[in-house]
Amino acid sequence: MTEITRRNALAMTVAAAAGGLATTEALAASGQVRIRIVSAGFIVGAAGGSGTLTFGGRSYSLGIGGVSVGATIGASTTELIGTASNLRSPRDIEGVYTAAGAGAAIAGGAQVINLSNSRGVMLRLRGRKIGLEFSIDLSGMQISLR
Repeated sequence: MTEITRRNALAMTVAAAAGGLATTEALAASGQVRIRIVSAGFIVGAAGGSGTLTFGGRSYSLGIGGVSVGATIGASTTELIGTASNLRSPRDIEGVYTAAGAGAAIAGGAQVINLSNSRGVMLRLRGRKIGLEFSIDLSGMQISLR
């Protein structure tokens, strides 16, 4: 093989690989997310919830679990809305989420939270907590399709 042919083959291989990466990134899309978490207890609390993913013109029901609750007296509801980015299919939203950035605790008032899962899905949520509770930690939140 001549030197020019080898260079052309190498250049074509690199271009094909880069094109494949660009195509994969281009296929990722965003969806809208609504989450409602209800927590209750006295000192030790329990929390769970539900939500909806709107993606590709369809709505998908979500189950929410794995939410950590701080000191709790009574009950509270946390309503969150936002976007889920880097979705290739609705199933990508499933998984355990960890804080991406400044943390994932909601301690009253309006908050913005960034979370990510192992599939690369990024949730950017904002919302407000209603009720008596010191904090709710969304890091470790698990989302599943129902």
